[in-house]
Amino acid sequence: MKIFSHKGLNRFLFITFLGLLSAGAVKATAVNDTIIIRPDSSDIERVARDLDSLINVWYVQQALLNLPADTSEPIIPEFPDSVYIERISNINTIININYNSIIRNHIHVYTNKKTELLRVILGLADYYFPMIEDIFDSYGLPLELKYMAVIESALNPNAVSRAGATGLWQFMASTGRMYGLTINSLVDERRDPIKSTHAAAKYLKDMYEIFGDWVLVIAAYNCGPGNVRKAIARSGNRKNYWEIYYRLPRETRGYIPQFVAATYALNYYSEHNISPLPVQIPLAVDTILLNKDIHLNQISEVMNIPLEELRYLNPQYRTGLIPASSKPMPLVLPFANLGNFIVLEDSIRKFKADHYLNRTIATVYPTRSYNAPANVAGKVKLTYTVKDGDNLGYIAEWYRVRLSDLRYWNNLYTNTIRIGQKINVFVDRERAASLSKINSMSFAEKQALINKPVQSVKTSNPLPTVAGNDGDYVIYTVRRGDTVWDIVKEFEGVTVTEVMRFNNIRNASRLYEGQKLKIPKKIN
Repeated sequence: MKIFSHKGLNRFLFITFLGLLSAGAVKATAVNDTIIIRPDSSDIERVARDLDSLINVWYVQQALLNLPADTSEPIIPEFPDSVYIERISNINTIININYNSIIRNHIHVYTNKKTELLRVILGLADYYFPMIEDIFDSYGLPLELKYMAVIESALNPNAVSRAGATGLWQFMASTGRMYGLTINSLVDERRDPIKSTHAAAKYLKDMYEIFGDWVLVIAAYNCGPGNVRKAIARSGNRKNYWEIYYRLPRETRGYIPQFVAATYALNYYSEHNISPLPVQIPLAVDTILLNKDIHLNQISEVMNIPLEELRYLNPQYRTGLIPASSKPMPLVLPFANLGNFIVLEDSIRKFKADHYLNRTIATVYPTRSYNAPANVAGKVKLTYTVKDGDNLGYIAEWYRVRLSDLRYWNNLYTNTIRIGQKINVFVDRERAASLSKINSMSFAEKQALINKPVQSVKTSNPLPTVAGNDGDYVIYTVRRGDTVWDIVKEFEGVTVTEVMRFNNIRNASRLYEGQKLKIPKKIN
């Protein structure tokens, strides 16, 4: 949801929406009215970059601090198209979702490239999805529309795009006000998960009255109904998304594939050996309506509740001041703290009241755009020369910086780099001296910095040593086009995970023709 202006539409309203959205995922041309879809990596990279926003969520940071260290690399299974097609067809929804190669590429972002952040989304979903489902159900909307919040904001209520779209559902200010959200210097209800979800539900319901097709509704959420209607008209009044595909704005062509991929990933994550991060947002919360001003800092200091926790549960209060003397305002608290708040309310209001309740000196809490680059003020610029075997992900890990920041600093729109290329890296001043040595280190030394020692491989025996006798397994020679999934189907009772673990395979996509695999025998 980005930029729109209001004029009123059919008997309910006439809205002209101007789309200012993210980069599209695919390029398409038409040959004799046949759609030829060509992948474009820019949107897939954008999705991966946007997911980095979740690391800045306070509850996520706490979960990561308490996460036991695990140095083992996850096993990444790979499945043929037939499996994805069957799984998507088994998702119970009235939304007409299907599968193609573009959708597969987006699925791989969640299940392969950014598995650690999919875990975070899954953890946050336990808190947000029940609330979204209750609201959507009250409006008679398909509950699967909740996955739109994943691609809009990665379930971050404080997400802000470069265009200014804000909150869980990425409303622009004008559209938010149109749907009843309060937006001023102190309060921004686009960040309020409940009120913004009500606004999103009203908008989606309005769009369904226009198009009568949920896929077109999702597309209209991205680029506005005007652009969808133009695409329909220019396509001979065809009303199937994939038939009007190349008539839609470039950015919208990637939106439906993202939606299908998010829907798939959040339904089948366990099949990809992915588990939710245990994000401990209190599921038992309660809301109390206030009628006098109060500040989150007052509540935090008197009740000894972490300020970041209060800010996360009440993201709509931009300065921390709840201006409830103007009109009743809600305060969300963990249920366990509600009783104490009621008892201590008078004491809380009196605590440093002259300072915290003075609206003219209130300090605005810093907000970070979920795709904004890290601030380089005060940092030291280092230069790294790309060498044989390097990739951008390695370089980011060696210098302990975000991959998205590395791309931004070097004006890179993909992860493609070449040998001899100069890469700029900005690091903290106190770490600059030690990190400056990385450019002259060997590959093994650099991998040792991140506890990933390089394994020596003997060309005479490309297979790792496997415990067991010859009688415990059979040898299978990989043929051209084989996947691990294809291979296990030829051996009764053997699973993909077992074959990968038995052969120390970390990435199922790296099989090669002629490779010898040891297939464990099953004892009946």
